[in-house]
Amino acid sequence: MNFSTVDIVIFIGYLIVLCAIGLWLSFKDKQEGAEDYFLASKSLPWWAVGGSLIASNISAEQFIGMSGSGYVVGMAIASYELMAALTLIIVAKFFLPIFIKKGIYTMPQFLEERFDKRVHTGLAIFWVLLFVFVNITSVLYLGALALKTIMGIDMVYGIIGLVIFSSTFSIFGGLKAVVWTDVIQVAVLIFGGLLASVLVLNAIGGSTWEGFATLLERAPEKFDMILDKTNEEYKNLPGISVLVGGLWIANLYYWGNNQYIIQRALGAKSLKEAQKGTAFAAFLKVLLPLIVVIPGIAAFVLDADIAKPDEAYPWILDNYVLTGFKGLAFAALISAIGSSLSSMVNSTSTIFTMDIYKQMDKTASNKKIVTIGRIVSALSLIVGGIVAPLLGNLDQAFQFIQEYTGFISPGVVVIFLFGMFWKRTSANAAFWVVLLSIPLSVALKYFTPEIPFMNRMGLCFLILSAIIIGISLMENKSDDKKAIHFEKGLFKTSPVFNISAILIMGILAVIYTMWW
Repeated sequence: MNFSTVDIVIFIGYLIVLCAIGLWLSFKDKQEGAEDYFLASKSLPWWAVGGSLIASNISAEQFIGMSGSGYVVGMAIASYELMAALTLIIVAKFFLPIFIKKGIYTMPQFLEERFDKRVHTGLAIFWVLLFVFVNITSVLYLGALALKTIMGIDMVYGIIGLVIFSSTFSIFGGLKAVVWTDVIQVAVLIFGGLLASVLVLNAIGGSTWEGFATLLERAPEKFDMILDKTNEEYKNLPGISVLVGGLWIANLYYWGNNQYIIQRALGAKSLKEAQKGTAFAAFLKVLLPLIVVIPGIAAFVLDADIAKPDEAYPWILDNYVLTGFKGLAFAALISAIGSSLSSMVNSTSTIFTMDIYKQMDKTASNKKIVTIGRIVSALSLIVGGIVAPLLGNLDQAFQFIQEYTGFISPGVVVIFLFGMFWKRTSANAAFWVVLLSIPLSVALKYFTPEIPFMNRMGLCFLILSAIIIGISLMENKSDDKKAIHFEKGLFKTSPVFNISAILIMGILAVIYTMWW
């Protein structure tokens, strides 16, 4: 890729400034206790919560992976973003009031309070392994792929550079440093990402709107939001399931039960601030297909000279983003990678320290807990960096992440939904779901390979739901002793949130009606 001196200065300057800010934030305030390090002292305003949610979510798997899927599938892949917006509204209204009322640090901690240590420890171990060997690893791989494609940097050196970049604000500063650098990074990634999309659309049609119209005219099949069985990508996005099936399992898990996402809301000043921030994130999710899917479709229409779909976004940057803006657009990509990595690392550290280590050393001081958290942060980055090159044979990395995260998500969603909203759910029932979730998902994958993975998630969810209901009915003749009882008005939300929810639903209805 041809970088001018101006592009290089902008790109390197951005990285240096962000690292400096991250280090300053890390050492400005003493992280003396677990709440300071892991929950940012519960001081986050709504706009920081919302911005950090999106910065944590959007990474190389979207910029690179989802653009690659946009090249192959088209706008249908945007259902992951669009349905996530609606999921965020549901999570804000029905999940956050329960979690924040409980005053928890982690998702496993909630499970111990609702069920027992077996459920708590089982899922804590699963989550640590998933974050390190799927999430952190895949983000490092995709980020290094972008650096190799765009700047010619060797994969190994790219991974090392990303590990160092992320470590400057994820190891020492805790959640507070992560979130405040996220606020900067989300502004850069939204602006830089939109800039890349606008420039390629202008190149195609002379203006942004005409360029978009040209995409619709030359590749109408790429704007089918609901794929039919004749589409070869039906196996990844099986028709109506994106609206009423397995995609709900993936989204409820990711936005409602996933530590590195929900941790931002847990660090908010109050429940109302957390809910407003989540609604703000939902609006940004509706905007994101313009940033992460349109470039992939544009690369298809332009007959991009690429070897694999995941090279679509770097190809757009190389060929259609102007000098000066190229460095900014690439900085947006690195911003996305760095913010997601730091969030995953911080949450891996939180779960291991609070849910595994602290269970073994109950007398550990706050200072020791924070120290262990920092060590685990460093180790998770190192292990992820070692494993990342092994993902080199992937074609569409985004689909890989979704499928293998889907091995655990149905069981997690079952445990949380029934644990929160059905008072008869027993600890033994939840524990059996923990034990059976991955084996059942693996069995369905290998014995029913013809079923799309999204539908397998839905089927797995139904089977595990039947198991948790059956065992709970046998064990509990009435409410479980650890059942959650809701106080009156717990789920009442503010007028601002309610108006935001209506607007989000209206926008989604228009989009799916237009491109059904």
